Amino acid sequence: METNVQYQEPVQYAEVYISDMSDLKNIFLQTLNTKEINQDFGVPFLLVKKENKITSFASLIINEKEEIDFKIYDKKGIKESEKNNFIRKAECYFKKNNTPNFRNPKQLKSSINEMINWLNP
Repeated sequence: METNVQYQEPVQYAEVYISDMSDLKNIFLQTLNTKEINQDFGVPFLLVKKENKITSFASLIINEKEEIDFKIYDKKGIKESEKNNFIRKAECYFKKNNTPNFRNPKQLKSSINEMINWLNP
């Protein structure tokens, strides 16, 4: 009997750095088919790299209830299992982090506005 071995590309999870912002901005703009960053971009905090390229990121946002939440943005073609794994990773990170952006809605709103002003031309 023949066994097919499928090689799965290793996925890396990492905190977001300033140097990642250009790639994250491009993913956001392509995903929402827009030309400028808006409130939905939020404050990115965690990302996924595959083959040394960013494929997804999680971003802190203010939801409809004016509460801190997060949203995932990813490139097209990401496997459902990879999305689900990243969601679990982001949820865990989100729950454990106690910095002001993760716990203070007023602080997060301010940070989101600063991010928008910085990234939009």
